[in-house]
This record gives sequence, structure tokens and C-alpha cells, in this order.
Amino acid sequence: MTKILVVDDDTAINELIKVNLELQGFEVIQAFNGVEGFAKAKQEEPALVILDVMMPEVDGYTVARRIRQSQELAELPIIMLTALSELNNKAEGFDIGVDDYLTKPFEPDELLMRVRALLKRTNQIPKSSAVRELLTYKEVTLLPESYSVQINEKIQKLTPIEFDIFNLLFQNHGNMVSGARLLKDIWGYDPDDNVETIRVHIRHLRSKIDKISDGKKYIETIYGGGYKLNI
Repeated sequence: MTKILVVDDDTAINELIKVNLELQGFEVIQAFNGVEGFAKAKQEEPALVILDVMMPEVDGYTVARRIRQSQELAELPIIMLTALSELNNKAEGFDIGVDDYLTKPFEPDELLMRVRALLKRTNQIPKSSAVRELLTYKEVTLLPESYSVQINEKIQKLTPIEFDIFNLLFQNHGNMVSGARLLKDIWGYDPDDNVETIRVHIRHLRSKIDKISDGKKYIETIYGGGYKLNI
């Protein structure tokens, strides 16, 4: 049974999420503050964590940051819940490495859809790992088993999401990939506020690729359309 950790100090919301997840066959572990949430993430080894932002003592951003800095939890999928809707707050979550973001109030069906989409991408063999051989075109090589990209002799480690984004752009190099396709293929759904999600992840990906590109700009933004990988 797939185990999900819910960390939210609002008892009513925590219970609402628990009931809806259990009805779908998930095992739910509850935590009601950030300290307890991080401890249970390490103890219970969940497949995914649903994490509230505004909690006393230790907030959700701090918990998410600790998860990403922990060797054993670094790739644990995180869905962030928040009552805040400002773009800068969402950017902060994505900058930490949060996988998805849902603003309160939310419909349980919307949360379940996002949980399923994220688990489908992370619980199965990742898209990146499903590639059994190195993929090479000109000076660029994908290294799926380590989520890395090699350009000439330099290698850069990426996060799983960053690797999947780069892989999608790589498979379509020279052609524009729309933002809608990125969200559909990488996250598995069409969220209602996808611009910030994509923008922050592309920014991180571009900065990492630029470190090994010797000045060449591989990832091009097509304004109003999407992104293109130039090799």
C-alpha cells in the first residue's frame, strides 16, 4: 500500500485529506507540525508528502528545505499546500525543490489528481531511468541512471524533474515544446497556474546547463509559446 505523509497543523484539513486518500486506498501518516513532519518523513519512508506552509515553530518551507538537504529524503516528492496565492511565495517553494503547489481552499478531487500524477511519475521507473542506453546528439549526452547531462567532457547533475524536462527538450531539439506540453508530459495534468511552475524549473535547469556549456546558450525561451533546445 502506498504511504503518504500529510503535514498540516489544521486538524480539520489534515483529517479531510486523510479520509479522501484512504478512500482511494492510500495509507496515510499524519503529522501536525513541522518538527513532527520531518521526523515522520525519516521514520516512515513515505512515497509522497503533502506539506502545509503556515505552521507554528517550523514552517513548511523549512521542512521542505530540510527534506531536500537530507541524503535519504532528497528525492521525496512534495506537494505544498498554502493559503497564500502570491507568485513570490510559489516561487519560493519551487526554488526549494517542491514538486507541486496547491492553494487553499482546494477540491479533494484536485488534490487526488495531483497526487496520482506525481506518484505515476515518481513511483514507476522515471521517464529518465526508462532510457536504458545513453542518448547522444552531437556534443550532448544524457546519463539517465544518474540524472545527469554531459556536454563535451563536463557533467552536470540534475534533479529528476529537471532531467525529465531536459530529456523532453532533447528529444525535440530544434523544435519548440509548448508550456502546456511540458506540464502534461512532466507533471501529468494541466494546472490552472502553470506559468510560474515552468518558469522556475526552467530557470534552475538553464543555470545548471550554463555551468557546463562553455558560453553556449542551449535552452531558448520562445516568448508566448514555450522552450527550445538548440544543439
